[in-house]
Amino acid sequence: MSYGILFSGQGAQKAGMGLDFLEDPLFKNTIEKASSASHQDLIAIFEDKNGELNKTINVQPALVAFEIGIYRMLKRDTDLNIGGMVGLSLGEYSAMCVSGALDLENCLSLVSDRARYMQEDADQVENGMAAILKPDLDELEVLIDDLQRQAKRVYIANYNSPKQVVIAGEKSDVELAAKQIKEKDLAHRIVMLKVNGAFHTPLFDHAKAKMTKRLADVDFKENSVPVISNTTVLPFDKNWCEIMAKQLAVSTHFGSCVKYLIEHDQVDRILEIGPGKVLSSFAKQIDRHLKCSHIGSYAEYQAFVEEEHGIKG
Repeated sequence: MSYGILFSGQGAQKAGMGLDFLEDPLFKNTIEKASSASHQDLIAIFEDKNGELNKTINVQPALVAFEIGIYRMLKRDTDLNIGGMVGLSLGEYSAMCVSGALDLENCLSLVSDRARYMQEDADQVENGMAAILKPDLDELEVLIDDLQRQAKRVYIANYNSPKQVVIAGEKSDVELAAKQIKEKDLAHRIVMLKVNGAFHTPLFDHAKAKMTKRLADVDFKENSVPVISNTTVLPFDKNWCEIMAKQLAVSTHFGSCVKYLIEHDQVDRILEIGPGKVLSSFAKQIDRHLKCSHIGSYAEYQAFVEEEHGIKG
């Protein structure tokens, strides 16, 4: 039995996330250290009393700290056999830290700067994203290419699973693409997403350039567990600096990463860490035989520990 650990990305955040874990000393200590490293009150962001979770600059450090805190508890309380990890976009930073490539403080400092760079780019243009469900992918790619040749700024940002991709770009161009997809009957359904930016598109080239400079002096260690890159669909191998800058402005390939875990790391179980269960649903679309578990609340944490290992959380 080998687990693939999946870390949620931006968009999964929920008001109140993490508050039920704060009675655990290890989790609380993780959040306190992460708050210090990011120069933000992450507990206040968890509470979301003033809509803090609507902003990229707040969401990113909060979500990464939340996921790292849960993983640290699992390492303390269980002895999971972990074959590999995949984080969706931002979730790669959670994997970066817990796999040993970068310590907590430096990871959260890096994430906070990433969030600031991305917020600056997001504020420059009205962004849009749309989930395309059960697409005719070949025809969809042709349509997007055609629109780009017409100088429209719309792109395929996420290849999440065989049944879902996400397009992103300037809001008006995304809406035009969605209209044409519907008219040409190229998908079962189109869902416009509420987002703070058209992530993983050239609209974030400025953030990519800033991140390239920021990463230049970061000293990454060799990770102890394979982490599969959304960008290359290969394990990170002493190339974190190059890939984590590029990651901001190119498509993610989450579905292919999960397939890699199954085929190369003999993963037969999935544990998703983060709010929601979206990544588990993507994984099941890739291999319906996968047993998927999820931890996004303390009650779910306790249930996982008790069911899988027969001990109290």
